[in-house]
Amino acid sequence: MGEAKRRQAKGQGPTRSGSGKGWGIGLLVLGVVIVVGSGLWWLMQPPEPTSTALPDVSDDTPAFPAARDEVGVSIGDPEAPVVVREFADYQCPACARFAPATHKLREQYVESGQVRFVFFDLPLRMHDNARPAAMAARCAGDQSAYWPMHERLFEQQGEWDTNADPQGTFTRYAGEMGLDERRFRRCMETRLHAETIDESVGLARQLQVSSTPTVYVDNIPLSRPGWSQLQAVVERELNDRN
Repeated sequence: MGEAKRRQAKGQGPTRSGSGKGWGIGLLVLGVVIVVGSGLWWLMQPPEPTSTALPDVSDDTPAFPAARDEVGVSIGDPEAPVVVREFADYQCPACARFAPATHKLREQYVESGQVRFVFFDLPLRMHDNARPAAMAARCAGDQSAYWPMHERLFEQQGEWDTNADPQGTFTRYAGEMGLDERRFRRCMETRLHAETIDESVGLARQLQVSSTPTVYVDNIPLSRPGWSQLQAVVERELNDRN
């Protein structure tokens, strides 16, 4: 009796080779996962400071008009070898996502005297609360709290960005920081820093900066603002000066 007939007589089904195929498919899927995972890991690695893929400018590119730093807010050693400048809008979601990168920059490079950082206000017309937010940061600065307010505005952007009257929220932030609320409110109501904010916007127009965040390392604009590219370009510029 043939094997097939013997199995049929015993009530057994035909022998299947599917288990072998299953192992083959499993190994194929595993291989694809490893290849894709390796590719993603490679793409996520920060560029090396020597990478030719990093943004750069030609030797005859004009220097950034450093005398105009006075219309921004600067932190760090005035003699730092590298200067990072950012044009941003407090209501801009991309600017809020970039804010942790400038926080790292201040911790790792500004505090050590290697970099000076300058923030320029560029409130976009589409964002009704961007200019009041810029005013709030500068009014807090009158009480030596510019950077704490700067970070709070980005961190809590979702709380005030659609608020019809954000001044109350900003005043609450000031109070929670221990600032004089009456002084802060008076600064906001009189628009004490409106002229300087307008000058910052004017500088952006002069440089043909129209999107936020726009970030320069010295006179080199970043093509993809983020910590990886920012750090790599800063490192390259520091190495060039050593």
